[in-house]
Order: sequence, then C-alpha cells, then structure tokens
Amino acid sequence: MTSAMARTNTGSDTDVLAVRLTAPERAGLQALADGLAGPALVDDPGWQRQARDAGGRLPPRLAAALRSFRHDPGPEGTFTVGNLPVPAALPPTPAVPESVERAATVPAALAVLLGAELGAVIAYREEKHGALVQNVVPVPALAGSQSNGGSVRLEFHTENAFHPHRPDYVGLLCLRPAHEDQVGTQVASIRRALPLMDEGCAAALREARYLTEAPPSFAGAGLSRPHPVLSGAPEDPDLRVDFHATRALDEGAQKALAQLREALWAVRADVVLRPGDMVFVDNRLVVHGRVAFTPRYDGTDRWLHRVFVHLDHRRTRASRPGNGAVLD
Repeated sequence: MTSAMARTNTGSDTDVLAVRLTAPERAGLQALADGLAGPALVDDPGWQRQARDAGGRLPPRLAAALRSFRHDPGPEGTFTVGNLPVPAALPPTPAVPESVERAATVPAALAVLLGAELGAVIAYREEKHGALVQNVVPVPALAGSQSNGGSVRLEFHTENAFHPHRPDYVGLLCLRPAHEDQVGTQVASIRRALPLMDEGCAAALREARYLTEAPPSFAGAGLSRPHPVLSGAPEDPDLRVDFHATRALDEGAQKALAQLREALWAVRADVVLRPGDMVFVDNRLVVHGRVAFTPRYDGTDRWLHRVFVHLDHRRTRASRPGNGAVLD
C-alpha cells in the first residue's frame, strides 16, 4: 500500500478508511510501545508526556493517515488501523464492573499513542474513575444493560451524548476478538443518512427539542439541557443522539427522531475487529452500537481498550482541575 489511506470494502456497499501496517512499520511501533511499557501508570502526567513525545516517532505513513482522518473523516467517519503489535499472550479477559487499564502495558501504550496523534486523550472523573484507558468487556452483573459491559444489543449512540464536552473521537483497540468472528460493533454516519431524510424532519432535529439522560456510569448527572440533535452546517451537520437515552419534547420532534433512526439503520456498517485492529470513530458524525452476543465469562471473551480524544484541549480547561486529562 503506497498511499496514506486506502478504502477497504466491509462486505456491503460501504467503504471505510483503513491502514494495515507493514512488517517494518509494526516493528517500529512495537519498539515505541515497548519503550513506554513498564511499571509506570498510564494516568500519570509524566508518562503521558513521554507518550506524546514518542508520537513524533510513529511510522510516517500511519502518522500521515491519522492526520488526514483528523482533517476530514470522509463519508463514513471511521478509520481502522490493522496489524498493531498486540501481544499474543494475554491475561484472562476481565469480567468485573468499572474495568480499566491503569498499567502501562503494550496495548495501553498503543491506544494512547494513536489517540494522542489525533488530539488530547481525555477521560471523565465520573466514568470508570477517570481512567484514560478503559476496558470494554462483558460483565455478568451488567449483561442486560445499555453499557459497554452489557451483552444485549446496544442502541446506536453518540458517546456521552448528554455531556457538553463529548469526545470528538472514540478509539477501540481489539486485544481479543468476539467468539467465531461475531460482529462486535456497528457504526452509522450522518453524512450517509442525511440524504435519506426529508427536510421537515431534518429541520426539527436542528431545534432544541430533545433531552438526553446520562448513562448509569455517570451517577447523579441526570438530564442534559434541551438540545438539538443536528447542529452546525445544515448540509454537513454534527450529530448528538442516544436512541436509548434521548427523548423528544413533542410529537413532531419524536417523528423526526424516528426517521433519523431509520435512516442511520439503513446505512449502518459492521466493524469486525480482530487482535491488533483499532478503529477510531468520529463521535461528531457517527453513532455506534453493538449487536447482541452470548459471553462465556471464561476469560476468553471479547476484550477492547477504549480511549476518548478531544481535538481542542483548551475548550475544556475550566472542567479539568490542574490542567490534567480528566474532566470533572
């Protein structure tokens, strides 16, 4: 592959932006991750500085691809990196609530390295105790929940749709795949869905006629203020919705929300992640969800690392005590 990014067919009529590392690129990234791995903690500001510095030594083709995605995420709003040097030998998949990766392991270092090339890796104090690298794993106690620990179908949603400082990007790094290559993640882009909607419904979605409830992980956060679902340029809007937690304030707004859901469902794409694959989702343009699956809870279940990224770190300064990476 000679270009920075290539279009890879997903099995439908949908293409996604993707890079697969060559053997020399993988070896170079392995050396960077090995240099960051050790007894330090990912959440330590000193370690984060080292990771940002190491980002200047990413394989040039990968760095260029990430910059291109940051400039314009394309119609799908997703970017996948393949053949990352995730270790073959892993501990058992965690199966407890609030699971995070505090240790500077090689996979955690990879997730932060790539995320930091897009912007600032951040977290929320009320969600998983403010850990920068979080585990997405099935948890028995959460099996029926609309959460990253559940195993029922997860509704399409903007990550942290209720929050005024939502992530600009969500990164998911696969350590261990779903059993039998089951689809784990589904995505849908407003850039694909908007042409399927009528202007009346799109206009309703641009008005502050919706409320979104915080997920259970944000204890006590309650409801958002009334907000639009679509904002920004009418022909290329940003999207803010959670089809489990967003409710309309009137019948017309509800009709528009239902049409949006139908349009997004029509353009959805399946993302099958295998070990060493990492997908970044532009959280301003793309909703993501998960199909239902049956975990085994035997240490071999699907295991992803998740990171959040902000493009403009300055705009959240008032919410980040000590100018750190965690938002209150």
